[in-house]
Amino acid sequence: MSAVTHPLLRYRQADASICHARGGSRSVLGFLAEVAALAAQLPSAEHVVNLCTGRYRFAVGLMAALVRRQVTLLPMSAVAAPITALVRDFPTLYALHDQATGPVGMPAFRFPSPAATTPRQTTVTVPALRSDQCAVVLFTSGSTGESQPYARSWGALVASAGAAARMLGVDNLAGACVLGTVPHQHSYGLESIIMLALQHGLAFHDAHPLLPTDIATALESVVAPRILVTTPIHLRSLIRHEVAMPPLHRIVCATAPLAVELAREAESRFGAPLHEIYGCTEIGQIAMRRTVETLEWSCLDGIELYAAHGEVCARGPAAASDAPLNDVVELLGAKRFLLHGRKSDLVNVAGKRSSLAYLNFQLNAIVGVLDGVFVMPDAADGVPRLRAYVVAPGLSAEFVVAALRRVIDPAFLPRPLHMLTSLPRNTLGKLSAAALAQMHDASAQR
Repeated sequence: MSAVTHPLLRYRQADASICHARGGSRSVLGFLAEVAALAAQLPSAEHVVNLCTGRYRFAVGLMAALVRRQVTLLPMSAVAAPITALVRDFPTLYALHDQATGPVGMPAFRFPSPAATTPRQTTVTVPALRSDQCAVVLFTSGSTGESQPYARSWGALVASAGAAARMLGVDNLAGACVLGTVPHQHSYGLESIIMLALQHGLAFHDAHPLLPTDIATALESVVAPRILVTTPIHLRSLIRHEVAMPPLHRIVCATAPLAVELAREAESRFGAPLHEIYGCTEIGQIAMRRTVETLEWSCLDGIELYAAHGEVCARGPAAASDAPLNDVVELLGAKRFLLHGRKSDLVNVAGKRSSLAYLNFQLNAIVGVLDGVFVMPDAADGVPRLRAYVVAPGLSAEFVVAALRRVIDPAFLPRPLHMLTSLPRNTLGKLSAAALAQMHDASAQR
């Protein structure tokens, strides 16, 4: 067993801000005091489901569970079906929540109110945890099927956060505040907001804004430097609504393919370099690139790729596990590669090949299309037929199909194309397999 340990957090001063919230900033000292107090109150159990909606309370709960050597389960949602599966697979669990009522179907513990007085001590001991301690179990988003669990050790989380910070140049952004538009229960939000901040002396914003005006308001509430952790769909919305934004110093983007044109426009509009992260729940953060400068991805320190049995796999101390990638990858060495889309995105129609990512790019590039997606359903009769769902107020289906005809092969034109008022994307901007199935059923009934 490894005896290597890593501290819970790394800040130079006990009175440094660790979180910016509506009621004022929280200090490192106050955070550690709340972690210790909560750890002493948590129920005895092996697993805890952290459902806290506020980022600060989530972070306190996460660290308190680590101190108690409890493994935190992070499902993408707390709806009935995931709860039933969690109780079935992890019988010794309870939910930590910060709402008036807890989830139905499992034991629950409500996050207690913070102490009325500020701790008087000026020094504090920062807990250190073993590198091999299991910290969290993350669950895939369900975009390619049923959600699956993947464990992550404390050492892997720390190594990944350190590697990402070096590539982002965080050392040059002392005192920066990280604002995220993504959920902290997801691998991306956990690593690029919570862990990045706690392991590198940054503050994080307690808010989880989604609308352009709310994102701008949250950024205005903190002093520079500012780091925005977001997704392509949120970036597109910010640019489309032309919201006035305070200066940014870094933009971090992930969860879906990012068009070079969108990255270039974001850098121009917000005056900050944009770094795209490639990763997955199974492995964690894998690589990064400055999208406007190169198509190549560079692996983070502690990650390397290798080919085995027809698959490209990732391994290393910053990886959650030694596992194959779900994407079509062209290796340029152990640390560099080109990404050609998801394996499940490849489509073959009438002997012609394309990818859903390419088709979606062409669809969303049509002027007037606000959102859209191609779907390749299972063909009961053996004849694959692409369909598409489009949000384009003021445009007709015929107009969109005609525009597509000019840029893609006729074999890939959608049959049919459905016009909708919105797509049921989750907070990461993804469309789960279940959401796609529901869209299909609803369209079939029209």
